[in-house]
Amino acid sequence: MIKPLDDRQIKRACVKLSQENAELAFVYSTYGAPPLWDRPTGFVTLLNIILEQQVSLASAKACFDKLSVHIGDVTPANLLAINDADLKTIGFSRQKATYARHLSDAIINKHIDLDSLHRLPDAEVKAELIKLKGVGEWTSDVYLLMAMLRPDIMPRGDIALHAAYQKLTGADKRPGSDEFIVMAKKWKPFRSVAARLLWHFYLSEKTKRKINHIGA
Repeated sequence: MIKPLDDRQIKRACVKLSQENAELAFVYSTYGAPPLWDRPTGFVTLLNIILEQQVSLASAKACFDKLSVHIGDVTPANLLAINDADLKTIGFSRQKATYARHLSDAIINKHIDLDSLHRLPDAEVKAELIKLKGVGEWTSDVYLLMAMLRPDIMPRGDIALHAAYQKLTGADKRPGSDEFIVMAKKWKPFRSVAARLLWHFYLSEKTKRKINHIGA
């Protein structure tokens, strides 16, 4: 079983990455080590990540909060008990309602056991998750990185990571998904920490811009 990341490992990895990469060294020296940003494993987190596909984190959270108010405990059985019209009112698109129902049904009927995935290597976890409707590479990568705390995951197609890297390096354009995944191999075996550093940079810069705007 792969040992999950913790704060101590993140700091050690930041030091190692900083020794090998000037851009990540700048992030670490300027903003410090990134947060762990951990989430519990299981249905609720995977559902949340599905809701976060192609929308802001705030929008996804608002949708999940409305669902929680509507059904109480967010469980597969409780989600399946409400109709599509209610899900639409809560904020689920037709597509995400389908994904949420499929996930709920898969867990209830034991087509997937999220609690047992910790025994598997990264590639096998990803293969199991991608069998679920609506779970692609980004969703499975984020689950591996945030919930399972695997140390060497780089989420494919994460626009915030691409934007952070573009700004950090002064590149003329954002890297594409395939290009970024290939480029990120230089950060093995700490790609999850490199991703956290880039997110840390992205969010810190965003906060700084807001403060500067307020002070202007």
